Amino acid sequence: MTDQTVKKVVLAYSGGLDTSAIIPWLKENYDCEVVAFAADVGQGDEELDGLEQKALASGASECHIVDLKEAFVSEYIYPTVMTGAVYEGQYLLGTSMARPIIAKAQVEVARKVGADALCHGCTGKGNDQVRFEGAFSALAPDLRVIAPWREWDMVSREDLLAYLAERNIATTASATKIYSRDANAWHISHEGGELEDPWCEPTEQVWTMTVSPEQAPDKPERIQLGFEKGRLVSVNGDALSPYQVLVKLNQLAAAHGVGRLDIVENRLVGMKSRGCYETPGGYVMMAAYKALEHLVLSKDSLKFREQIALEFSHLVYDGRWFTPLKDAIIDAAKSFAQDITGEVVIKLYKGQATVVQRRSPNSLYSEDFATFGADDVYDQRHAEGFIRLYSLSSRIKTLKEGSR
Repeated sequence: MTDQTVKKVVLAYSGGLDTSAIIPWLKENYDCEVVAFAADVGQGDEELDGLEQKALASGASECHIVDLKEAFVSEYIYPTVMTGAVYEGQYLLGTSMARPIIAKAQVEVARKVGADALCHGCTGKGNDQVRFEGAFSALAPDLRVIAPWREWDMVSREDLLAYLAERNIATTASATKIYSRDANAWHISHEGGELEDPWCEPTEQVWTMTVSPEQAPDKPERIQLGFEKGRLVSVNGDALSPYQVLVKLNQLAAAHGVGRLDIVENRLVGMKSRGCYETPGGYVMMAAYKALEHLVLSKDSLKFREQIALEFSHLVYDGRWFTPLKDAIIDAAKSFAQDITGEVVIKLYKGQATVVQRRSPNSLYSEDFATFGADDVYDQRHAEGFIRLYSLSSRIKTLKEGSR
């Protein structure tokens, strides 16, 4: 399928089995130069060590590794937390949030090296193909997009291993590595193996980031989080950058088995999939943020924020980050976040992260009004008139029906 119109391709490269095979496949089928691009979004040094050498050995002409850790947390995770977005009531959107910043950086590398095409290793069954290509369409509609899994005739892990072996290209992958994983600073996801059967309980070999709640310490640990205008700025009194805040929370919460999730979710392409996620720091951050929201936001404001949370969870999951709707929702969430300042204490214990203390200078909570004891600020007799007006439409409806 030689295509002379493609001269230079920038590939989103992870060093895994799929992208290792894609480099020689692109060169053979498109007769083009392949530039490898990798994004450091906090997946860990072990996944980045030796990546450039591996890409070059597979046939890439260059390898660009771009550090996106701080920007990922500050510009993508924090705004999403402000919206309260949780997909289908459980998933904290770890993979979904990372794709737009990776795609944006890939486009920037393509512009830098003068590429005329972009390539990704996403399968034709998943959500990520939509997320990447949606971002490419918004940011670089002039660049061609190549998706090998929709073109080549290889269908299995064994096919890819054989393809690389025929070309004497080394890989650390093997047929026995049964799980598909994706990691970044926010989470790690697990799919495949026994997880393809929803009736099978995940074995401990699935989990790689958190300890089992049963094996977590028998003594709870309390941590204090400090927020300023919706952004988490300190842990236990230590001021930290957004990325370092998340690293610290991951360490503390993972040790107590916090943040495990086993879910069957609805993919954008129409099928259901079963995945396990570990989001220890993110679970704690979301719980603390919501605790401050309940102190600070009025009933109507909180209701509206909950409504945009639902919309934003689907927007992020479905790969619509670079859209006017995203900007509008983020602006709304940030307007509420201006008052989300204060401290929250979280108790970590046996897989749970429980809010036990919270305070804010902008709190609408008043002990004087809420107390069950004596007070001199609230006249309970006023409630009668309020209730009569609040239920007036029901009274009128019943009275009319009774007069027929």
